[in-house]
Amino acid sequence: MSEPSAKAPRWAIWLPLALFVAFVALVMLGLYRPADKTVASTLVGKPMPAFSLPAALPDRPGLNSADMADGKPHLVNIFASWCIPCRVEAPQLGALARAGVPIEGISVRDSTEALQGFLEENGDPYKRVGADDDGKVQLSLGSSGVPETYVIDGKGVIRYQHIGEIRPDQIPLILEKLKEASQ
Repeated sequence: MSEPSAKAPRWAIWLPLALFVAFVALVMLGLYRPADKTVASTLVGKPMPAFSLPAALPDRPGLNSADMADGKPHLVNIFASWCIPCRVEAPQLGALARAGVPIEGISVRDSTEALQGFLEENGDPYKRVGADDDGKVQLSLGSSGVPETYVIDGKGVIRYQHIGEIRPDQIPLILEKLKEASQ
């Protein structure tokens, strides 16, 4: 008597190829439709955290959160002289300042000399600049890096957070967010 042979079903031979094709399809789908990587701030819609920063520059005042609750919208820009994307966004901040937008700066981990050189080279759109030498205010705002920009309404409430440098095509968005914050 012969033993029955244990033979795999015919389709089993194609199983590795089918799994490979499914894997490649998933990878391609991920490349063509990447997940949304936008980081939503938990502080949007909430009052700006309380802070008081000393002046980063000798010719103008520092910055504190109470300055933002004066009835007018503000643009708060977190930046640093050592930040390459901050140089990229400098012309856009200059354009916003020329359009009448009050821009407040928070300089992160910077020296007065380096900051002055940066502003001389790239333009100075700031009304006030506070020195956040230890980065605590940056972290309390939920900022993970520089540059980041916040639209603050006249009551001191954060209405919008822009992560990364402001590009020329994003100026209308920033102006729209400031307009919304003034209502």
